[in-house]
Amino acid sequence: MPDPTMAELHELYDVTFEDAHLTAEAARARMADYDAMLCTIGDDLSAAAFEGDPKCGLIANYAVGYNHIDVEAARAAGVAVTNTPGAVTDGTADIAMTLIAMARRRAGEGERLVRRGEWTGWHPGDLLGWSITGAHVGIVGMGRIGKAIAARCHHGFGMEVSFFNRSKVDDPGMPATQVEDLKTLAAKVDILVLAVPASPQTRHLIDAEILGAMRPDAHIVNIARGDVIDEAALIAALEEGRIAGAGLDVYENEPDVPEALRAMEQVVLLPHMGTSVMDVRLLMGEVLLEDLRAYAAGKQLPHQL
Repeated sequence: MPDPTMAELHELYDVTFEDAHLTAEAARARMADYDAMLCTIGDDLSAAAFEGDPKCGLIANYAVGYNHIDVEAARAAGVAVTNTPGAVTDGTADIAMTLIAMARRRAGEGERLVRRGEWTGWHPGDLLGWSITGAHVGIVGMGRIGKAIAARCHHGFGMEVSFFNRSKVDDPGMPATQVEDLKTLAAKVDILVLAVPASPQTRHLIDAEILGAMRPDAHIVNIARGDVIDEAALIAALEEGRIAGAGLDVYENEPDVPEALRAMEQVVLLPHMGTSVMDVRLLMGEVLLEDLRAYAAGKQLPHQL
């Protein structure tokens, strides 16, 4: 984490830092010894991690997504869980726009062409992509991040915005149409952007049926969690040309990215860098420190799940 965050952590606690992801067994062993634990999305905090009688009373999650934590098992073991809502919104929305632009304009292909030394100069028919300005974007999940993406699409690129959300959204913050059926949304948009939290309900939300509804000139962008898409179904749709391309920042079995995806020119692949901005990292640290200070003082946790 950034130096300022680490410095403040050392002022609050006797800190042990481990630069490795924890297995459930390792996490359980740590929770037997420590009062609080700050974790990341690579740590396995499934139900097995909370077996026994942990001394630890707080898991402070250095992320907004918490599908790696069994929150119910934590509560049953008397362990509170917090996360960083709001802190990651702008950074993640920005990376969604990066993926939209790269996928629609085939920027990844062009960059690789130049790096390989194979570019022979400008030709009018080379690397023809698809428009961004004025395109129709469909956003799956209209929470903080979904709304931030929608605002960028509408105000920045004049896009028509439609969205799917499990509950009614009264004020999306800009002109936008809520679509009641996900398959209907997938069929009508140029770009489908996934911004839902990971949960058992959203796992493989985008399956072969939804991908099959998309147009052959449409793109899909995922900045949510990898398992929101059925990766095998996505690979099939891309290989068969049933959709034009994809922009992915997350994967179903991170850090493993299927060779089939890595081989595809029409797919933009980023290494889960939606929040990789120093300002965002510092803000995430500030949010966590609020909870860690409150826990140390025996006060209510501001961001408890």
